[in-house]
Amino acid sequence: MAKEETQMPMSSAGLIRYFKDSPEKIKLKPEYVIGLAVSLIILELFLYAFL
Repeated sequence: MAKEETQMPMSSAGLIRYFKDSPEKIKLKPEYVIGLAVSLIILELFLYAFL
């Protein structure tokens, strides 16, 4: 009797890593992106409150 093996699906099945294919033109740290988003939110709240 042949032993049947079940294989688990690969975790990245069908996904392609595009970020390794081309070099990044602009490199930003995540802290800068979060800081920019928070500062834009504060600016909008300030403008909404006082204009």
